[in-house]
Order: sequence, then C-alpha cells, then structure tokens
Amino acid sequence: MDLSPKQIVNELNKHIVGQDEAKKAVAIALRNRYRRSQLSPEMREEITPKNIIMKGPTGVGKTEIARRLAKLVKAPFIKVEATKYTEVGYVGKDVEGMVRDLVESAVRLVKDEKAAEVSVKATAAAEQRVVKILSELKKADRGETPREVFEANLLESLRKGVFDNLVVEADVKDEPKTMELVPGGAAINLGSIFGEMLPPKKKRRKIAVKELLKLFLAEESDKLIDNDAVEEEAVRRAENDGIIFIDEIDKIAAKGNTGGADVSREGVQRDILPIVEGSTVMTKYGPVKTDYMLFIAAGAFHVARVEDLIPELQGRFPVSVELTPLTKEDFINILTSTEHSLTRQYAVLLAVDNIDLKFTPDAIEAIAEISEEINMTSEDIGARRLHTVMEYLLEDISFNAGGGDYPLVTVEIDRKYVEEHLAKITKNRDLKKYVL
Repeated sequence: MDLSPKQIVNELNKHIVGQDEAKKAVAIALRNRYRRSQLSPEMREEITPKNIIMKGPTGVGKTEIARRLAKLVKAPFIKVEATKYTEVGYVGKDVEGMVRDLVESAVRLVKDEKAAEVSVKATAAAEQRVVKILSELKKADRGETPREVFEANLLESLRKGVFDNLVVEADVKDEPKTMELVPGGAAINLGSIFGEMLPPKKKRRKIAVKELLKLFLAEESDKLIDNDAVEEEAVRRAENDGIIFIDEIDKIAAKGNTGGADVSREGVQRDILPIVEGSTVMTKYGPVKTDYMLFIAAGAFHVARVEDLIPELQGRFPVSVELTPLTKEDFINILTSTEHSLTRQYAVLLAVDNIDLKFTPDAIEAIAEISEEINMTSEDIGARRLHTVMEYLLEDISFNAGGGDYPLVTVEIDRKYVEEHLAKITKNRDLKKYVL
C-alpha cells in the first residue's frame, strides 16, 4: 500500500493515543520499504530495514503499534516473547521458530486473499453439493416438480438460511490432527507431510447444513487455489514484507550475570543475532532469508537498559524510541476518540440486555483521573488500567442486567456515580481480582 508516513500515522491515531515518536519511527520504516521496492534489483540488495527498539512501560501501545502497522499494509506479522527461547543446547524453543511462524502467517494471509478471489466460484460449487444432499433428503416432497425447479427452490431456501440448523449426513474431508513431535516445538500436521502420497480420507458425519456449507466452501476453495503459487508468494512476502515483533527483550538483557536462571540469557541474544542480521532458515516451504524482514523489539527496561544487550544486537536496532507513560488527557482520548473505545464496547455489550449506557464528560474525566492516579501510586500498567477501572465501575450494572425481557432502560454514568462506585479502590487500590 502506497501510504506516506503522515498517512500511516493518521491511520495509527485512529486506534492508538499518543506515542507520536514511536508512530513516526514505524511510519518511516514502513515507507522505506515501499521506497526500496521501487529501486533497481542491484540497489535493492544493498538496502536493509532499519530495525526499531521500543522502550516503555507495559500497556502504553508498543505491541498495538506494531500489530496495527502490519494490519494496515497486510504484511505477515508475528509477536514472540524473547523469554520463550533458550540457548542452543538447552531444552526449549528454537529461535528459528519465529521465522517459521512468520512464514505460516504469510501462507494464511495469501491463502485468505486467494480464497476471496475465488469465493464466487467456490460458493456456487459448495452450494450445489449441499443442494444435492438436500434434494436426496427431501425427494419425497418433490412430487411432480421438475428436478431443476425443485433444486432451484432448495438453493433459494438455502441462501435464505431456512436449512441452517437442519442436521444431515455427509462425507467430509477428514483433517488429520496436528501434533508436537518435540515438546515446545512447532505443531506438525502429518496430513500436510504425507498428503501428496495418500488419497484424501473422507469421514461420514452428522452435521448442521450451515457448518457443512462452510466445510464444502473450504474444500472447493482449495481445489481452485494453486497451493504452489500461494507458498511461493507467501515466502516472497515474508522475506520482503514480514514484521517480527520481539517482546520482553529486556528480560534477556543480563550483562554481568553468570549464574542461575541468567545462564542462557546472553546465549539467547547470540542466537537471535544471526536471525536479525540476516540468515537463511529452512522451513517446510523451502529456504527463507531474513535479511529484509523488519524486526521491532520492545521492553519495559525498568531494571535492565538497552545498553545491557550485547553490542552486536544493539547495533542491529539502530532506531531507538521511548514511549511515555499515559497521562489523564491520554486516558480521556482512549475512552472517547479511538474507533473501538472502551465506553463504546461496554455500551454495545449492555445494549444486548436493553440497557442504553451513557457517559457524561465529567464521568470520563473522573475515570481518567482515577486511572492515572492508580498507575502513579501502584504498578503502572498503562491503558490496561482502564479495563480494571471500567470493570469495577460497571460491575453492579453488568450483574443486574439480563435474565428477562425488560424494556429499554437508560443508565447515565456521571462523576458522582464514578466517585461513589470507585471510592473503595481509590482508598485501598484493591484491583487484584480484575488484573489478568
């Protein structure tokens, strides 16, 4: 997608409040990818992405910035925890697994795009298969009606959802279960390995028509999609557009520690280093180069510092941005100006039980004040604090709603209501039962 850095930041602003420096850095990195794609192959080979390291407290938007960025340009994206990996020689996950997971993400992405392209043909074929089953099931109702007319009527009813909950018997593809050959390793689908050699197995099942249509649609899509082309495009996209977000990188920064649990931390850094520098990883789709993938690392860096990472790894993250703790104004914006704000989420949830939930401006301000105060006086968990405060605030309303056919009731939350219902937590900060 050909977006300018300013346009990228504007899109991110719809979902993430503040953190302009971090947004600017990722927007430039993304635009540089587009610029690189317009160059000659010789020059393109020489230009590698400028990886980014984000430091800031939890809940201020580090992961969300990376996730929204990838979604914006439909790039393959995965988030990994640096603490999940252990040094070669120790039992645990292999760092190359992050690249394999990225390629799997790319395959799903490309497959979904191809499925959308063939959806009209696939839907028609799937519907015809279901109609044949319904025609056989309801042949007693056909009477003197010509087959073509009878099946056309069945198809019309199928599209209207008349048969959605009707249970029928049908032969469907039996998908082999995935299994882990190595504890902590990637899940392997034996069917995908031996599928070329063995004929597809069918299984007789009793299933609702709505679900059967979905299964048939997936089968018909697979028939129309060229899997080799999908895999080739997925590898290309993973290599050139892939984004790997490495979270909790500060937890493996243990300079000077040489014993106990810290023994393998520097080793993990050294194992991650070649992946970030650029290497070739073998996957089931063939060799994948990591040279042009964009790596975004993040951590709170409360105890460790970026300088505690090994110098070689620091050198592979030339762009460093600091995310700031959220202020009262940030909380107000999160509650009011984001596309899927918390206040809107709770309003639509409670609307299911005929409650019209409204928040006055002074109530929003009070919630923001309390959230900021608790973050400052106890653990700073960023925007996640709003979840705990809102859940506590609306506990009585959520508990008493529902369970009957009640008329529409309007409930207005004002500052007085907020202060009364949050008085307890502002005194003793007892939010533990809501912190996941």
